[in-house]
Amino acid sequence: MFDRKEFERKETEALAPYAVKSGESRGRRFTEPEDPFRSVFQRDRDRVIHSAAFRRLEYKTQVFVNHEGDHYRTRLTHTIEVSQIARSISRALRLNEDLTEAIVLAHDLGHTPFGHAGERMMEQLMEGEGGFEHNLQSLRVVDVLEKRYPAFGGLNLSFEVREGICKHSSQYDKPPPVPEFQLPGYPTLEAQVADIADEIAYSSHDVDDGIRSGMLSVTGLEDVGLWKEAVSKVKNEYHAIDEDILKSRSISYMISSLTRNLIRSSDALLKKHGVGTPDEGRTTRVKCIAFDLDMREKNKELKAYLLKEMYGHYRVVRMEQKARRVIGDLFHSYCDRPEQLPPHIFARLQNDGTKRVVCDYIAGMTDRYAMEEFQKLFDPLKKV
Repeated sequence: MFDRKEFERKETEALAPYAVKSGESRGRRFTEPEDPFRSVFQRDRDRVIHSAAFRRLEYKTQVFVNHEGDHYRTRLTHTIEVSQIARSISRALRLNEDLTEAIVLAHDLGHTPFGHAGERMMEQLMEGEGGFEHNLQSLRVVDVLEKRYPAFGGLNLSFEVREGICKHSSQYDKPPPVPEFQLPGYPTLEAQVADIADEIAYSSHDVDDGIRSGMLSVTGLEDVGLWKEAVSKVKNEYHAIDEDILKSRSISYMISSLTRNLIRSSDALLKKHGVGTPDEGRTTRVKCIAFDLDMREKNKELKAYLLKEMYGHYRVVRMEQKARRVIGDLFHSYCDRPEQLPPHIFARLQNDGTKRVVCDYIAGMTDRYAMEEFQKLFDPLKKV
């Protein structure tokens, strides 16, 4: 029988010395009996998957609002894509794949509806009230807001997963420090993998969605080194090829190029710095999970192109303005008359304060639900 103890023993044999071992976790906030078959990080992953917040990601914006089309990425499909990339990287580097996966699956649970536009609006609304930052909101979701157990609030995830959630960083994510997680240096190597896998996924699939939407053109992308290289390689391999398949294979090639470069570069950095324990993975002079210099420049060029040609596109700006209006009007209406809140949300006002409760409520909404609430509150012909 392959139980948890046997799994932990084999994991210790199989993983690299610098990987976090399940049997050496710093534990949970609330003590619980261990599962007889699943490791601590496998259990964390399963708790996230079964949470209500995870299911709601299906109807939360990545770039395009859900009703714009059935084939655009949502927060859920983005999360699944990040998970696939992150697991491949962790496996190749002999890191703890279960820990990486659990961090990835939970990393966007705190996102507002309507993507980063919604987050920026919520930051503005909560200024002077404790603020809003989606990584810390993700931590709040798994620590407080999910209600699934009688003995405690939240999901009671392990320290390592919670640290990976609140320290998730990228070009767009700069979370403030949390005292509980002020360990020296960086987060775990597994959390670093989750961060860069997120970057690989959104850069690549935003190209796909951008072309599909008509905001990006294949001709315009020819000036971007990563795309140009991908198209050239695909054409050389397949010769005559359908344009849609050329696009799909080129995006796949970009993901593979970024992923393989990251694996090889990170392996070299880990060896160069003599990383031999999980703690040494935190305290190296530079992050050891990183692209080489050439790929870093190519990736920077791709992100700059997307920022200019897609994220600044007039259609995206219009969607952002709609998002700001919906979230702002909902927030002010609920705060002015909290009696409009559902009873189970209203009941929290005494403990958490009006603005924090309203913030939690709106941040947890899907795009669809937020728009329905907006209509109910402001359209006189809509039934409430």
